[in-house]
Amino acid sequence: MQSHSGNKPISIWVVFIIAVLFGLLTIKSGASVLFFEGAAREDAGNYVPFVLWFNFSIGFVYLVAGVGLFMLTRWSVWLSLMIAFATLIVFGLLGLHILADGLYETRTVGAMTLRTAVWMVISVVAYRKIIRQ
Repeated sequence: MQSHSGNKPISIWVVFIIAVLFGLLTIKSGASVLFFEGAAREDAGNYVPFVLWFNFSIGFVYLVAGVGLFMLTRWSVWLSLMIAFATLIVFGLLGLHILADGLYETRTVGAMTLRTAVWMVISVVAYRKIIRQ
């Protein structure tokens, strides 16, 4: 199904919007815990620093990937896949941290599950719409 705006598939518009919004929200939430004393840091509880730094940093990559997806570039497909796998690796490291009795918040496991799933879906959609046209 094609949209009428620039002849881009609707699915590309959807993954672009999700990638950019996800990126902006990730950067905002990460920065509020990492760089500002106050409620956000207190509410974060037992956050896992390497997970927080990874998510904050990769938020900027989400924005680049989103713009690339919007422009229908092949590199954005591979960048999306890299984001999905990097997130999966950090998720695995979080699992090892938890198994080693490290402190964590249950919502971090949920957030990493969501991030991994979102980027796997974005990667599949991007591959199908940009590479496999």
